[in-house]
Amino acid sequence: MLKPSLKRLLTMITLTLLVTACTSKEEQIQKAVEQQAQATAAALQQLETALDDKRIRNTTILSQYAQSLKDKKPELGALVDHLAKDATVQGPLYSNLVLRFDQAKNNALAFADPNERINELQAISEGAQLSLFNDALSDPINVLADMSDDTLPRINAISRESEVSANKAQGGPGSQLVGNPNYGSWQTGSGGTSFWAWYGMYSMFSNVMGYNRYDYGGWGRNRGYSYYSDYGRNRYSSPKQRLKQQKLYNKTKKSFAARGKSFSGPYSKRRVGSSSLSRASHTPTKRSSFAKKSTFSSSSGSVRSGSSRTSRGSSRGK
Repeated sequence: MLKPSLKRLLTMITLTLLVTACTSKEEQIQKAVEQQAQATAAALQQLETALDDKRIRNTTILSQYAQSLKDKKPELGALVDHLAKDATVQGPLYSNLVLRFDQAKNNALAFADPNERINELQAISEGAQLSLFNDALSDPINVLADMSDDTLPRINAISRESEVSANKAQGGPGSQLVGNPNYGSWQTGSGGTSFWAWYGMYSMFSNVMGYNRYDYGGWGRNRGYSYYSDYGRNRYSSPKQRLKQQKLYNKTKKSFAARGKSFSGPYSKRRVGSSSLSRASHTPTKRSSFAKKSTFSSSSGSVRSGSSRTSRGSSRGK
């Protein structure tokens, strides 16, 4: 038998090794968070510079389409100018990447575990890639194209007539932005029906363009193609935003089931409509090497937890 003093020594050694192992794992994860945060900050800085220098092809097209449409339909000028902001660092597409980065970098408590935090930083970094951001700009560009009564061609997508026919889609101009939390949100009315509410100036889609209401159930079954919904959702919305999408899907599916109907949801399959997207858009979102399982679901938007928005981001110091 071991002497009591030797037993105590062995116990102390074992505890020391366990503490060292745990500390080492924690240090590895913290280092991974810091490294990914640095990489994401660099990607956002590169994107900011490219936007300021107008080095992204679709920013030029977006600006040109905006000017052309304002010349043709000056009554839509305020709405068109707002859409054209996505060609700049003032637009919601870029600004919300920065807001999410602020949260992921500075608020660890907003995430259930370090895996989710690293995955969010990776998703933001990918969203800041110039080729992916260029593809994401196809949505506001194609909104302008549809508003022009098809005198301006769609970009990175088939024609409106072909896409609507292929998808049996419903909706008016601006439909590519419905469901995208950068431009509006789903609100539940007194009757329990969830409908799309535009942010600020985007409400002109309802007031001016004549398509007044998108309810979630109808849109989910009959939405058309959009880059955000079919390719960009994991990169251009936060875990918290996708969690809200998941909860709304679950609620709507349950409501449909109570009436003896099925509801597969808006993201159960890709809609027909994409054309000439970059290879990066077809590449799945990377996952952290520390993650035990994916926190994202391509079909339903499932996540375990999420982040919220904070103040203007790091790269411009506001």
